[in-house]
Amino acid sequence: MTPHLKKLSAAGVLITLGIIFGDIGTSPLYVFQTLLTEGGKVNEALVLGSISCIFWTLTLQTTFKYIFITLQADNKGEGGIFSLYALVRRYGKWLAIPAIIGAGTLLADGIITPPISVTSAIEGLNNVPALTASFIPGNHLILGIVIGIMLLLFFFQQFGTKIVGSAFGPVMLMWFLMIGILGALQIMHDPGIFKALNPYYGAKLLTDHPKGFWLLGAVFLCTTGAEALYSDLGHCGRKNIQWSWLFVKTTLILNYLGQGAWVLKQSANFNFIGLNPFYQIVPNPHLLMIPCVALATLATIIASQALISGSFTLISEAVSMNFWPKITIKYPSNIRGQIYIPSINWILCFGCIAVSLYFRTSEAMTAAYGFSITIAMLMTTILMYYFMRYVKHWPVWLVTIILCLFLCVEFSFFVANAVKILKRLFFLVFEFGLIFTMYIWYKARKINNRFLNFIDLKEQIPLLNALSADEGIAKYAGQLIYLTKANNGKQIEEKIMYSIMSRSPKRADTYWFIHIDTTDEPYTMEYSVDQIEKGKIIRVDFRLGFRIQPRVNVLFRKVIEDMLNRKELDIISRYESLSKFKVVSDFRFVILEKFLSYNNVFSVAEGFILNSYFSIKKLAQSEAKAFGLDTSETHVEKIPLVVKPVTNFKLKRIDPYNGEAIPELVLNNQLN
Repeated sequence: MTPHLKKLSAAGVLITLGIIFGDIGTSPLYVFQTLLTEGGKVNEALVLGSISCIFWTLTLQTTFKYIFITLQADNKGEGGIFSLYALVRRYGKWLAIPAIIGAGTLLADGIITPPISVTSAIEGLNNVPALTASFIPGNHLILGIVIGIMLLLFFFQQFGTKIVGSAFGPVMLMWFLMIGILGALQIMHDPGIFKALNPYYGAKLLTDHPKGFWLLGAVFLCTTGAEALYSDLGHCGRKNIQWSWLFVKTTLILNYLGQGAWVLKQSANFNFIGLNPFYQIVPNPHLLMIPCVALATLATIIASQALISGSFTLISEAVSMNFWPKITIKYPSNIRGQIYIPSINWILCFGCIAVSLYFRTSEAMTAAYGFSITIAMLMTTILMYYFMRYVKHWPVWLVTIILCLFLCVEFSFFVANAVKILKRLFFLVFEFGLIFTMYIWYKARKINNRFLNFIDLKEQIPLLNALSADEGIAKYAGQLIYLTKANNGKQIEEKIMYSIMSRSPKRADTYWFIHIDTTDEPYTMEYSVDQIEKGKIIRVDFRLGFRIQPRVNVLFRKVIEDMLNRKELDIISRYESLSKFKVVSDFRFVILEKFLSYNNVFSVAEGFILNSYFSIKKLAQSEAKAFGLDTSETHVEKIPLVVKPVTNFKLKRIDPYNGEAIPELVLNNQLN
């Protein structure tokens, strides 16, 4: 998104409607219907109590927590749980755990939000008189349309949303205007419905109704898009989101009130089974129902698109912060932040279609929806405590009050949604797989980094100079480049020197060491050069934001061009036959790729983590591809990872002639 659209403007507000509020904006399609279904007998207490709970949930959870407080936790304008984690991670190593759980559950939501939204829109065909007069659209037809839309939606992800993205804002503006007007038309017939905004009716429903507290599981559906709202902060900016929310919330509340007013107008013995109040409040269905269903379908597709794009961004950040294996990430357009991840795209596609086939109706989906998001919201609350207390330095008493309020509300929703876990075992595997992968990758990297041995680079200068000058050794490359993890510019990994010197020594004219530092800022792109031994040993440090893909080949070429322009470097080949023709020296990258050595004795936990890590790594992108290195210029060298070598064993030596053991003392004397 261009920077000027992050400032408060009419264009910014319009784009915000298309990008930010799709998920939460389409919730009237199924929330009130779900409450009527789960509430049992429909009466005034259920209607007024349900709307009251919806209003105060949107006020406390969406408006107060996310719009006013959480949006302040922007990392150079970017939002989302990993941006929040980047702001607070220095205050506790364990904070990686809530970040992982929050990200995993938010991603898991990506396989049920598109099906439930699109299905609830397409089910509106059951209310089109022109269709129902001749035949009733059955579940098979609706299911086929939903799956067709899902396939097209995921297929077109690879081309980006540059062309259709400009239409998102106007379509969602029409959607919010429509739902607000539909609700207002019903309220005109029964203005008394406004009393439902009184919290008394919500409290009375939760305490007096037979299902009472457990109805919160359905109420929670009205705010499920709030976490995604924070994740998309970087696309539109805080001010645009906050001001457009005033309009969005108004239309949402009008629509819920309108649905409630319509229900209260019906007779006491009216049968609400199978009816969706959202479509029942459409006037003149012969004329307006088809346009209404069409607009609802477009709105739910836009909501699904926003969630898919958010999933791509989340995984991209996880890769940058070493929470996820390196995978192929593509950039389908020149719009900043717009990415496409093929593997995640088709996993989500498969998951969405499987959910549609398994649940078949939106009513069945809502019965399993919401559990993941409650966990994601709780994890955000934990991280927000550290942000409010240690980054913003708010007083303890204020932070404690806010924390208690959030935890009380969200834990209630969590308990109410916990009963849904049996109905959603189908995709718990997906949820567990995401969290498991992130946790294993994070823990294995921590174990791996414990055993990195660094040595003083300056002490290696004489050795590297001597090797470079030794013409008795065949030259390996003119310019030899290694990627180093040493944060200290005066150090280098011992394994790199071992790679250069051992076996067949790698003689080169110039040795380059490249270090990549992932910053907490999202879009940093900086570098520095240290000529440790001018023209012979050079270190390049890149500082890249966690949303920047580390395409080392492109970045390094830019550094070379810059140094040549500044006349700091000579890359003409040193071969006599080539130098007189000004032929450029060759460049070769060496990637050191670890494998788990058999010479290890682990604890059960470490063994499980490391074996899982290397199993997952086989499915991930290669190091060379992940760093954007051309394979023709790259050599991958395998090195064993020895974490805990096998030492505690005895090997008995025997005499080859008589088979008797040779005493250790004799053996020691022979060795000495």
